[in-house]
Amino acid sequence: MSHDQMQHIAPKLVWARQDIEQRLGISGLPFTRVRSLLTGVLALVLTIVTYLLLIVSGKNFLRDMFLERGNTPYVMVFFSYWAIAILVMKSSKLQLQRRALELSVVPEDTDFVLSVATVQSVLRRLYDVSDDPRRFFVLNRILVALSNLRNLGRVTDVGDILRARADHDESIVETSYNLVKSLVWAIPILGFIGTVEGLSVAIGGFGRVLSETQDPAQLIDALTGVTGGLATAFETTLVALIAALIIQMAISMLKKQEEEFLNDCDEYCHHHIINRLRLSSLESSGS
Repeated sequence: MSHDQMQHIAPKLVWARQDIEQRLGISGLPFTRVRSLLTGVLALVLTIVTYLLLIVSGKNFLRDMFLERGNTPYVMVFFSYWAIAILVMKSSKLQLQRRALELSVVPEDTDFVLSVATVQSVLRRLYDVSDDPRRFFVLNRILVALSNLRNLGRVTDVGDILRARADHDESIVETSYNLVKSLVWAIPILGFIGTVEGLSVAIGGFGRVLSETQDPAQLIDALTGVTGGLATAFETTLVALIAALIIQMAISMLKKQEEEFLNDCDEYCHHHIINRLRLSSLESSGS
């Protein structure tokens, strides 16, 4: 298949239109990173909509749980939506990144030799198949390695650059989870705070009754209120723990997918770049 035929068949990746942040009218971050401010705004909107629906839903268990338990549930819901928004957007970005692995940036012709003499055509091909290769993990690796091909003397040098970029990509993926991990840590803490707040209110009310009366009937009523308040207080922690558990499972699944994707990028570069290089060509160009 000729280079021109490949260019015609291969789908072009257009970051400016296909990235989820770009589609929302925001300058998208490269790779699978997402903007904290954008996801925070989306989470705030979802939180407001959720509470409006609870308000108009009338008296029910969920309304009491989220509207009658102090201020803590508001923050918990916001943090939960924020974490979910980050994971959803990262998942969308990962799907776009995976599409780059379907591209053939080096001609499949067995007679084609990737060398200093032919590298320029491959670099042009990178811009033929995407509007900005620097936004894609695998294309950026190839772009960096081949842009330095003229200064390299061995195939192992190209491999070293690709491995260095692979390590850098792993670091990018790892740091992209910092905020969502912090949110997952904070959600159960907020649940405990809500529980402590509920306990203090219930026990404080019982203490006031003790100081004001010795009537056994009133004391029994007050104690009943305390036990009911304890159950209510622990609802906050229960909801927080369930939310944190679900989000943590989603993080683990998405992170595993990203790690597998990076491994696929390693294999792609080895198959399409390292295996297509010719040592003699590099050595002769360096002499």
